[in-house]
Amino acid sequence: MFGERYFATRERLAGLMRGIAALGVQTGADLQGLLPLDEAENGLGSPFLFVVCGEVNAGKSTLLNGLFGRDLCKVNILPETDRVLWYRHGPISKDVELTPFLEERYRPVDFLRDFNLVDTPGTNSIVRGHQDITERFLPVADLLLFVFPVSNPWGAATWDFISRMPKELLGEMIFIIQQADQREPADIAVILDHMRDLSMKRIGRVPPMFAVSGKQAWQAKSSSPFAADLLKSSGYPALEDFISRRVCESPARKAMLETWRSQSATALRKVEDRIEDQTRSLNQQSRFLEEIETEIDSMREQFVDRLPRHLSGVAEVFQTEAAWVSKILHQRLGALSSIRRLFIGDRTGHQMESLFIERLQGAIEAVAENDGTEVASACRNHWDELRARVQNAMGIDLGGTDVLDETLATARTRFIHRLGRAARQGIGNLKVRNQLDKELRRRNLALTSFTATGLLFLTAGATTGALRLHWLLPLVLCSTAALFLLGGLFTAWYTRKPIVADFRERLLDTCGTFANTLRSDSEEALRIVFQDYTDSLDIVRKHLAQGKSAVEPRLRTWKELFLTLKAIEQDL
Repeated sequence: MFGERYFATRERLAGLMRGIAALGVQTGADLQGLLPLDEAENGLGSPFLFVVCGEVNAGKSTLLNGLFGRDLCKVNILPETDRVLWYRHGPISKDVELTPFLEERYRPVDFLRDFNLVDTPGTNSIVRGHQDITERFLPVADLLLFVFPVSNPWGAATWDFISRMPKELLGEMIFIIQQADQREPADIAVILDHMRDLSMKRIGRVPPMFAVSGKQAWQAKSSSPFAADLLKSSGYPALEDFISRRVCESPARKAMLETWRSQSATALRKVEDRIEDQTRSLNQQSRFLEEIETEIDSMREQFVDRLPRHLSGVAEVFQTEAAWVSKILHQRLGALSSIRRLFIGDRTGHQMESLFIERLQGAIEAVAENDGTEVASACRNHWDELRARVQNAMGIDLGGTDVLDETLATARTRFIHRLGRAARQGIGNLKVRNQLDKELRRRNLALTSFTATGLLFLTAGATTGALRLHWLLPLVLCSTAALFLLGGLFTAWYTRKPIVADFRERLLDTCGTFANTLRSDSEEALRIVFQDYTDSLDIVRKHLAQGKSAVEPRLRTWKELFLTLKAIEQDL
């Protein structure tokens, strides 16, 4: 196809304009008046117009058939074209008579999308209307092909027609000697020389001239396989190269391409400015979100900083509960109760630990409930103030507090339960029960020894008495039993106080360790609460993520369009 480079550039420019327009819609850029696509498509897509003139039977139709390799125009020995024929592209073949002298012929031939052909009946036509219509096409023609038969290239009608042409159209015409295969090359050279001389005399310039054989060209292009040698001998390659150069270098067409290229560059810069504005806005919004997250971290740090004061209150609770459980232990270590448990099993250590954990966990959860309520209240107040700021900075409505209240309520419950579990695990990890169990086992061993010995002597005394032995022996045995039992009671009474004191002292010694452990868990629990609060800003994060995910492909598209624009600039 003639002018492939031009058409490739034109298609790339049309695609570039469509791409910029689409990107302008995506980015919201105002391209009003810069890229009127309908106007641009009509301008860029307007086909080249070739007007073929010459005397009747000069071979104009054969020339066109050979030029496009199609049996487009009827060829006959007799004059075949009796009116001006305008060949245009159409989905179906049809002929439309516009006037008695002008007929439009639509053909589903691809090259007619880019090239319209006007086949005239002949400069020596006896019908005046033919010449009038032909003259109307001349000013808008991209190329005027004047065809001369090799048998008579001096036809007066054609030369008279050329002589009357406006000077501004002389640069658009070329002379073609048709049926060159009917003469020897030497004769063709002589004919061309004469035509050059005649041209200088009649119009003062020599247009490009080509000697061709339309018949050979058509045969070469329609044969299978393609007859390259026959095409070369037809003289068409030189003519086609010239037409391609004219198509690619047409000043008017290049000016049109340059105009729309410049418009596209301006539009692309507007799109770039819009993308940069969106990018700056997203960056500002990202920094705004970071500021909010920093504020929330500062709120959390404030609550963390006051933990030592709160933990001092926890230490007081710990000491109070330690004194209370020590008192309960003192009661449980009574002599009679201790001896009774020798027979039913002693689980005092486990019971004291469980009782202390229960009491302490309840107390810690009560403190945590107050702290959790205070944290939730601080977050809710911050949210109320934050809504207006987010609306002003990002245009996002955070909505009501219903969802937030639910989130904070759940976070508060988790905060309380976590500290409660931390209190239980902290006491369990301190292992204060181990030493108590050891002391109770030694005490119970001593009590068991005294009690078992006393019962043994008491049994012996009772047995001797039942056998009616001398009264003194049962008395001695029962007295000994009483002494051992009294010794057991004394041991239980004597060991109770130091065991209770040691247990209490050990509990109090672990207060600091417990407070440190609870501090770590309190910090983690606060972190989780504020993380839940921060997660309530997901609507803001999603807005930013959607904005960034939209800008990134747009920026990639812009870069691709920019590279295409630069390539078109180089082509032009």
